[in-house]
Amino acid sequence: MAVLKLYRERLQHNYNHLNQVFREKNIDWGIVTKLLCGEETFLKEVLALGVKEIHDSRVTNLKTIKKMAPDVQTVYIKPAPKLSIPEIIEFADVSFETELDIIRLLSEEAVRQNRLHKIIIMIEMGDLREGVMGDELVNFYQQIFQLPGISVIGLGANFNCLHGVMPTQDKLIQLSLYKQIIEAKFNIGIPWVSGGTSVTIPLLFTHQMPKGINHFRIGEALFFGLNLFTGETFEGMYADVFEFTAEIIELNQKPMIPTGMLAENPSGESFEIDESLYGKTSHRAILDVGLLDIHPKYLIPKDEHLNVIGASSDMLVVELGENEQNYKVGDVLRFDLKYMGALSIMNSRYIGKEVVA
Repeated sequence: MAVLKLYRERLQHNYNHLNQVFREKNIDWGIVTKLLCGEETFLKEVLALGVKEIHDSRVTNLKTIKKMAPDVQTVYIKPAPKLSIPEIIEFADVSFETELDIIRLLSEEAVRQNRLHKIIIMIEMGDLREGVMGDELVNFYQQIFQLPGISVIGLGANFNCLHGVMPTQDKLIQLSLYKQIIEAKFNIGIPWVSGGTSVTIPLLFTHQMPKGINHFRIGEALFFGLNLFTGETFEGMYADVFEFTAEIIELNQKPMIPTGMLAENPSGESFEIDESLYGKTSHRAILDVGLLDIHPKYLIPKDEHLNVIGASSDMLVVELGENEQNYKVGDVLRFDLKYMGALSIMNSRYIGKEVVA
């Protein structure tokens, strides 16, 4: 059986570390839980950290969170789909918005439900995913800031989400200036400039973070301790809050190259023969996990002697070399995960989920 394990103490350690960093900088922050895909066992562990704000991209997950912790502020972190507006008003205290017509509908629904819905206006800062264009922001704000049932609590931006555009001091200063422009023109205060995500954290440590950036949304750094600028683990944090294990269901010594006429495999991949490997063999293990659960490129073997070869829909092939560790059928192999790998496994109903102290 394949299992995804979450280590409670490592998660708490990473949370405490980040919380201290943000507290020293007077920065508010919330945890992005979209990685957890609404898995209640793991959400319970996140809520037990003491977090006061949860961000997610699925309203069904926010519904689960509200049921588990009604007092936690829930944030829907993408523009609201029209058909989901009633649920977003009911289960999301805050949402990220970029469309005037949608905000008007949110206003109408908030009035119907007798609620105040808070929004963060997302601004396009170069990565070309969601966001209002900067030169349209004043007119945009003018049309929504007095809508009933709506409170604009912040301006925000995303980086490194689509085209890989990284945050810089200049871009974050520009984002902060948008807030100053709005406040000056409309004589109104906006509490948050939400320019911080996991990719932005390194700028805190290099003293390049403008003081105007006072809100962060953190997922990857919490669960993986990853510095997205360098690819290394932040000092003092754990990279392995998650660990994936899968059972060996076959182990044999086999040729290192396939034999016979080659064509595309079911995944559309074609392979070229390395003739230098003719006649050579290695020990190969088949694991009880496949492409239905995770792409092999997101798996990092704990045993550095292992090499992930590839996968079919429900089996993964790992090369063991001379099998110096004497693995056998029934043993489990352990892996660290990249973010997208953990996301895939969380979304698989075939993988067990466990919490480890």
